[in-house]
Amino acid sequence: MQEYFKNKKVIITGHTGFKGSWLSLWMSMLGAEVSGISISIPTNPSHFELLNLKIKNDIRVDIYNSKKIEDIISRIKPDYVFHLAAQPLVALSYQNPLETFQTNVVGTANLLEALRELKNECIAVIITSDKSYDNLEISRGYHENDKLGGSDPYSGSKGAAELVINSYTKSFFIENNIRIGVGRAGNVIGGGDWAKNRIIPDAIRSIENEQNLIIRSPNATRPWQHVLEPLSGYISLAINLKNSNENNGQAFNFGPSFEYDYTVQDVLVELKKTITKLNWVVEKTKTFKESTLLKLDCNKAHNLLNWSSTLNFQKTISFTSLWYLEYLNKNKNLKALSENQILEFNRFVKNKKK
Repeated sequence: MQEYFKNKKVIITGHTGFKGSWLSLWMSMLGAEVSGISISIPTNPSHFELLNLKIKNDIRVDIYNSKKIEDIISRIKPDYVFHLAAQPLVALSYQNPLETFQTNVVGTANLLEALRELKNECIAVIITSDKSYDNLEISRGYHENDKLGGSDPYSGSKGAAELVINSYTKSFFIENNIRIGVGRAGNVIGGGDWAKNRIIPDAIRSIENEQNLIIRSPNATRPWQHVLEPLSGYISLAINLKNSNENNGQAFNFGPSFEYDYTVQDVLVELKKTITKLNWVVEKTKTFKESTLLKLDCNKAHNLLNWSSTLNFQKTISFTSLWYLEYLNKNKNLKALSENQILEFNRFVKNKKK
């Protein structure tokens, strides 16, 4: 893996976010020259700030600003781009639907347009969501060729972004220096997430505030996975595109096995085994509609990228709970902890493939 990224120029949009900060750390560990593009630090606390990560360029720009995005891409001339910048929350998309579409759809188009002007070879992995699918609440996992859609603004924006990506790829990136891949992942958990309306960050905040956690859908099932799982998929996709044009423009699901689908209640019960101060109560009312059944079929990623999920449910929660326990215990070196979790994850991957 290191031979693909060492001394390579890697741009990560949304690098100050939860996924983006973990990917920035991972790329730095691989020896890449990392440049990050984000509009701001999205949360307080922030995994990115706690890492105190020194990257090549730490840029504050709105992905909606097409001129500045074009200037950055043309100046850095990246070898790889990982596009994670997004408005990522369903609840917030109801409050700010226009901003959600501007960021998730037009922002993606701005990046693709900037790449269209790039002369050097570049691999771009663009991250959308499992919510790109038109969720019919079917029991089987969604395949990459299933219908896209979305009833809420967030899901609709991600489905619309995929149409933009497909159009740009087929119109401009079939036989040239740019190769495009799309990653679709579901709910991810892990240390360093402090977004609102996400179950584990809300749980940690409740402990800090010495309150019970209020949950609205204890039986909602999600394909929970640790943040390093889809990130390893995005990296695998980038390497595959570097080696071959065969999967240019293809989308890939990166989710856990169906056996790892658990409810919100299951997550909290497992979390409490390590973080014993956690307590919760169930609230009857729901404030907005969110689909409750969504599974991904990941056979395509397994067959074409040799990727599959690695951590079982218990290990996923263990990685997460141990990170937050260190945070709650005021551990000052969370960067070392995060690096060690990446190294441990890689050992699990290698052992699984033996």
